[in-house]
Amino acid sequence: MKLMKLEIVTPLGVIFDDEVKQVTIPGSEGEFGVLAGHASLVSLLDTGVIVIETKESKEISVAVNGGYVKVGEDKTLCVVDGAVALNAEDSNLANALAEAKELLAKAGESSMALASAMAKVDSMGKSI
Repeated sequence: MKLMKLEIVTPLGVIFDDEVKQVTIPGSEGEFGVLAGHASLVSLLDTGVIVIETKESKEISVAVNGGYVKVGEDKTLCVVDGAVALNAEDSNLANALAEAKELLAKAGESSMALASAMAKVDSMGKSI
């Protein structure tokens, strides 16, 4: 499978920068997946969870509270207001889950996107 570069940037700096197989993104018009060679687009990001499939076929989930994404054929750039890794290998999952819930709650939206994101975070917590 062809790889693409994914970069996730917050006001505090780059939190993810690597080649990946695919990424699922919470767009403002709904969740969508991106593979290498995807048509170029720019979209607003909604509160939700970015799900990354790494080149090693591992899954990383990152809770975000809004921003935008720029997709190109070989690179996807997510610029977000805030982000918390939910299941990266170098993080303490229990603390990350608590931070993610706090981040999502601070988004202050009572939309379907927020409910969906909270459900994903809660389901990850139950699998511990």
